[in-house]
Parts: sequence; structure tokens; C-alpha cells
Amino acid sequence: MYACSPRWTDDWISREDLQAILVQLSGRFRPSPFGVDSIGGGNYGLHFTGGEPFLNFDLLLDATQMARKLHIPSTFVETNAFWAVDDQITARRLVQLRDAGLNGVMVSVNPFVLEQVPFERTERAARLAGKVFRENVILYQRFFYTQFKRFGIKGALSFRHYLEQNDPADLCGSVELLPMGRAPYTLGHLYPKHPAEHFFDESCREELTRGWHVHVDNYCNYMTGFCGGISLGDGRDVNSICQGVELDERPILDALVTRLKTLFELGTKEYGYREREEGYISKCHLCLDLRKQIAQATDEFQELRPTEFYYRLD
Repeated sequence: MYACSPRWTDDWISREDLQAILVQLSGRFRPSPFGVDSIGGGNYGLHFTGGEPFLNFDLLLDATQMARKLHIPSTFVETNAFWAVDDQITARRLVQLRDAGLNGVMVSVNPFVLEQVPFERTERAARLAGKVFRENVILYQRFFYTQFKRFGIKGALSFRHYLEQNDPADLCGSVELLPMGRAPYTLGHLYPKHPAEHFFDESCREELTRGWHVHVDNYCNYMTGFCGGISLGDGRDVNSICQGVELDERPILDALVTRLKTLFELGTKEYGYREREEGYISKCHLCLDLRKQIAQATDEFQELRPTEFYYRLD
């Protein structure tokens, strides 16, 4: 979704910006239905994610302590478990986070993580997280965890080999795989495609105005939903964003909340966009392909942030 990659520069969020963002958000979180010390998925409480937050463990610890001091409920971290190289290191880090105020852990499990992270590390993180955080552990997605266990997978496995052994329909239909970000470019061959006009009457109003499951990135961009590369404003000033975004100053957003045809016409007439002959797998695919062309042609649109996102999609 966010075109994460080791090729990005290591622009870690500063502690000052992190503090400012958490202060702005602190009174807006809904705790898990099971209580403020429980976690219940990405739509409750606060989750620290990335990239991979364990790449900067000291910053993750500081973030956790900030959240505790602000009485933010249902805090958890998402991780691909690359760091769970042995039981001692894994248990120590999990205990440190628990003692700093973290309520739980979400372990990412899918064929894409499996390409880089040996499954033994995923299993270790899940097992020891269960001991430290008890029921406050989420395996996302459990379908893959159960499948990998059943197959007896050891080590890593390339995505190509995974597809050779499994029905691609399971990947596209049985589990949550959002057709946005890098996915349309790397997994597009698994989906039916449609011409651009198929999506012309659709808009992104619902995604851009929803008030739940929002992300603030390390550049302080406030993003609703999962729309990578679209900033509604500065996460250090959430109050201003919630009062309303001036669309006259953000023509890309204006087009997206109206009709995708408007964005298509802007891209083709002003920035030389050419429709993909093979078509698009979703409205998100069309939207992103247009934004990519525009963002690489000009930096005049403040809502197309972070800029580097548009250069890391391939």
C-alpha cells in the first residue's frame, strides 16, 4: 500500500514530531471493545507500524512510553518479525515493550513477508508474544499462518514458488488483499482488468472523508484509510484538518471526491497521461497510475505526498 522498500532513505520521524502528533490525536482514539488494555484490530486504539518499526527499536520504545503518558488506549505494534532470531532476544524486546506500556502485538503473516522472513521467526514471535501479551496478539492474516504451518514451511519461500503450490484465487478472494499501492503493478496479472472509463463515475469521497483507521506517516502526512501518497494535511495539526480541507487549494483531492473522470482528464490534458492498454484492476489502480504520472511531472500539488512514494512503486 505504501510502497515500502529498503531503497527509501531512513527518514525516521523525529521524537518532537511524534510527540506533537500523539498529543493531537490522544483524545480521539476509541479503545478496543474489550477494554483500554486490550487490542482489537486496526480500527481501535493506536498502532505503530512502518515500514517495520522494529528497525528502530529505541524509537518504538519511546513512542510506546509517549502513548502511555498520554493515556492512549489499546496500543499495539505491527511487525513482520524479522528481528525474532532467537527466543532470548525476542522475549526481551517484547517484555521491554510491555513494561513501557504497549498492550499487544500484531504479527504480519503473508506470502510477501515469507519471501524475506523465515517462517521460524514468525512462529517464534507469535509464540512468545502469546506468553508476554496473552490474548492481545493478532496474527494478520491467520489464514496464511495456518496454511504455512500445515505445509510445514521452513525458512523463506519465494512468491513465485508460493503461487506454483497454491491457487491464486485464494490470494485474491479468500483473504484481505487491497488492490492498491504496489499491488496493481506486481500482482495485476492475477485480476481481471477494465478500461479507464469503467471507473469514471466512481469517486474516493468515502475513503478520503472517513474518520476511522487513519495513518500519519513519518513525514507527518495525515492519510485517511489506506490511500498511500495522498495527504490531507499536517498530522501535527489534526484540529485544522478536522475543521475542513479547502479543495480549491488541492485540485487533486477536489477531483477525487467528485469523479475519477475529472482526474483522468487533468492527467491526460495537462500532464501527458496515456491510458494503460491492458486496463486497470480497480479504481485505486486508475487513481494511483494517474497520480504517479502527475507527481513525477510536477511537485506543485501539496496533497501528493510523500513524493518518494511515487518513485518506489516499481
